[in-house]
Amino acid sequence: MRVTSMAIALSLCCSALPFAASAAGNLNMVCSADVVVCELMTTIFSKAHPDIKVSMVRLSAGEAYARLRSEARNPRTDIWWAGTGDPHMQAAEEGLTQVYKSPLLDQQQDWAQKQAENSGYRTVGIYAGALGWGYNTRLLESKKLKEPKCWADLLDPSFKGEIQIANPNSSGTAYNTLATLVQIMGEDKAFDYLKKLNANISQYTKSGSAPVKSAARGETTVGIVFMHDAVAMQVDGFPIKTVAPCEGTGYEIGSMSIVKGARNLANAKVWYDWALSAEAQSHMKEAKSFQLPSNRNAEISEYAPRFENIKLIDYDFKTYGDSAKRKALLGRWDKEIGASAQ
Repeated sequence: MRVTSMAIALSLCCSALPFAASAAGNLNMVCSADVVVCELMTTIFSKAHPDIKVSMVRLSAGEAYARLRSEARNPRTDIWWAGTGDPHMQAAEEGLTQVYKSPLLDQQQDWAQKQAENSGYRTVGIYAGALGWGYNTRLLESKKLKEPKCWADLLDPSFKGEIQIANPNSSGTAYNTLATLVQIMGEDKAFDYLKKLNANISQYTKSGSAPVKSAARGETTVGIVFMHDAVAMQVDGFPIKTVAPCEGTGYEIGSMSIVKGARNLANAKVWYDWALSAEAQSHMKEAKSFQLPSNRNAEISEYAPRFENIKLIDYDFKTYGDSAKRKALLGRWDKEIGASAQ
């Protein structure tokens, strides 16, 4: 059904997409959204720009950042689309990405424009989503567990082996979680919290959305993820309930960056401008991507968690998007958590 509906949508929409005139050639893209979203957006773009051959690789945000670093002297990637903004900011700070101001920048939400400004216009926000978790309601009931409404609730010994979260070295979601807890609690208290939480973690996954997919399959009870990933499981009919932590929570600004030294720079700019358009962003919900789009005129899914209904912290993207800060936090996590991770 999903494939059929996508095909119908593509046949109806593509002729109207903007920026139809473009250069021919190749485009090498790393995509850090869910693979279904990556494939949908690549397909739609290719219909609108048949002269550009897109080669897309799906990597988590942490993996994508590591790839750009490894390719720095001889870039093979042209554009990095999606994934949490922190590693995009770190790539910008290290000069791995290049300055570009899209003509569509003024159509974006203030938080997207601020992301661009803070990076020296080396990255830009394309969507946003709040951090939380999803839990399997059937497992919670059958195991007689109390509903986890707050970060503190996840430390209850009854949740031993019942929680999954990604590894912050590979996952932008998990790094965002680490940075969020540091901002809520202070660094020392946040690491004390994470040590206690470690006793309840059954697995540290590579992908940020994997924990709630595992919960949907009944393999774990709770998955700490961005809320829109939990909502996607609900919409698919799985017994998942989405939670926004009572103490407050952070959020991501999913971002996009052109790689410095891109071999197909003109085509990278074509994708960049297209991806900031309202029409392109309105298609993301067809792949059950329920983030808040950056373009003010893009359609928002009825299922998307709205910021006004969530207690958000004033997430410091500039500080926690700094490469030195990332290195320090991940080093401490590896030493104090990762070394003893189950």
